[in-house]
Amino acid sequence: MWSGVLPAVTAKFTEADALDHKEMERCFAFQMDAGVDGLIVNGSLGEGPMLSHDERIAVLKTAKSVAGKKPVLMTIADAATRDCASLAARAAKEGADGLMVVPSLVYHTNPKETVATLSAIAKAADLPVMIYSNRIAYRVDVTVEIMEELAKDSRFVAVKESSDDIRRTVDLQNAFGDRFDIFTGVDNLAYEALALGAVGWVAGLVVAFPHETVAIYRLMKQKRFDEALAIYRWFRPLLDLDVSTYLVQNLKLVEAIVTGTTERVREPRLPLEGEQRAKVERIVAEALASRPVLAKAA
Repeated sequence: MWSGVLPAVTAKFTEADALDHKEMERCFAFQMDAGVDGLIVNGSLGEGPMLSHDERIAVLKTAKSVAGKKPVLMTIADAATRDCASLAARAAKEGADGLMVVPSLVYHTNPKETVATLSAIAKAADLPVMIYSNRIAYRVDVTVEIMEELAKDSRFVAVKESSDDIRRTVDLQNAFGDRFDIFTGVDNLAYEALALGAVGWVAGLVVAFPHETVAIYRLMKQKRFDEALAIYRWFRPLLDLDVSTYLVQNLKLVEAIVTGTTERVREPRLPLEGEQRAKVERIVAEALASRPVLAKAA
């Protein structure tokens, strides 16, 4: 159902900490113009858990206004299953093309609870669902055994594989064939996952470098591996910034430097400062000084 590069876009805020929809429209359009294949809103990078349900729906509507016919997925991530299901139902009514669902934001669910939660959310929206499997950040591992249960429900169509174990991509393929669309969700494992057959990339640094991200994906699909690897090697220091507890601040700072947008975050997060900030600025400066000329990848 889904494939390609799906940016996990950032939320934009005014100085008064309100959503800046005009700036989001500009940034989302920058992604679409670069050839991405859809948008994912209100994820970890999009600070979804920091937004009210009304704000998350508003971001969804803004993304839909920009994305045209390409899919916009709504991230569902709340502590209580009841709240997740309520937001999922609202997202469906407001035109979301699908959901990306975090199994549990706070409580470390066991396998039975994980299946029950995901199933309740899928039922509430009756939309296609991408399962967000991220045992590192959320400490809930969506194992092959759990996926066997979820495979019985046709609404579960894809998985964002962020376990940080590249072997999981092959495990899922061996277990399910093409039953699920497998997306890589770890920026600095993207080349490896795509080489193993992942059909898409839920990307982070794409918010600042969409053309390079799309080029890597398209070259990989054309089996032009050496050309893709050359870009990926250049990209790696930037991609490493996605794998951090400061990923939101890191990537928003990169995005601000490269595209001229704002780096404002919602508290309790604060913008980077000191050596952390200097490190990101150095990485961006070095990347811009050696930015590759992109080959044409249709």
